[in-house]
Amino acid sequence: MDRKRATLIGLVAILLWSTMVGLIRSVSEGLGPVGGAAMIYTISGILCLVTVGFPDIRRFSTRYLIAGSVLFVSYEICLALSLGYAATRPQAIEVGMVNYLWPSLTIVFAILFNGQKTNLWVIPGLAISLLGVCWVLGGEQGLHIDEIISNIVSSPLSYALAFAGAFIWAAYCTVTRKFAKGQNGITLFVLLTALSLWVKYALSSQPEMVFSVPVVVKLLMCGVALGFGYASWNIGILHGNVTVLAAVSYFTPVLSAALAATLLNAPLSFAFWQGALMVCAGSLLCWYATRNKA
Repeated sequence: MDRKRATLIGLVAILLWSTMVGLIRSVSEGLGPVGGAAMIYTISGILCLVTVGFPDIRRFSTRYLIAGSVLFVSYEICLALSLGYAATRPQAIEVGMVNYLWPSLTIVFAILFNGQKTNLWVIPGLAISLLGVCWVLGGEQGLHIDEIISNIVSSPLSYALAFAGAFIWAAYCTVTRKFAKGQNGITLFVLLTALSLWVKYALSSQPEMVFSVPVVVKLLMCGVALGFGYASWNIGILHGNVTVLAAVSYFTPVLSAALAATLLNAPLSFAFWQGALMVCAGSLLCWYATRNKA
């Protein structure tokens, strides 16, 4: 495939994934946090079967199969439920921003566990990302400790899941790079996520799923965004300009917040956008540190 075309397809994946915060929250409001997530990943898994195909598990290393499955499923459940359990729509967008600590954490994990060469710029990069998240959680006043504590206390499970998810996805990226050896288990992992969510739905008390035209439309949009997003990203990574894709992906937090605010009709404060830009800047600085190792 032509390199420029593959890169454009990879960029489409970033755009699709940027809709996930708003769409997952919208679906969860109609179908419940667990039921909505189970429906989303079921549709996504079917699309992955069609677009990517089911992998030959016999070629997987045992480490990749076990660690990849556990980490991917754990992350996706943390992400979906953190958005679904958020007390309000604006809070769901804030929770989504906490999740975007993963780019910086991925680079830190690569340095610690994969021997990634870097320089000292990674330290202020990580610090700026963390400051950006705190700025987002501080509400309209920016970095305000009382407001941060109040936000977290109002929905502790949601924020805890998002924070844990950022670490889990960073670990998943590190494990994949180290043990995958060219194999792509994404279809298997998405289907396992759907299965896990359906098991949780069956074994716990959940609200009734109320289907309406807007909810069904957003459910299909979310399933397509997730399923085709993974397929598009796979093409971009294999055949496109990985450097361009990596650099653009670090602007996902701002794009995601903008799309979520539009989809959820939830205006965001100026301080939120300041924090979102800090998260992007910190991630880019971490990435720059690995590109310029001297």
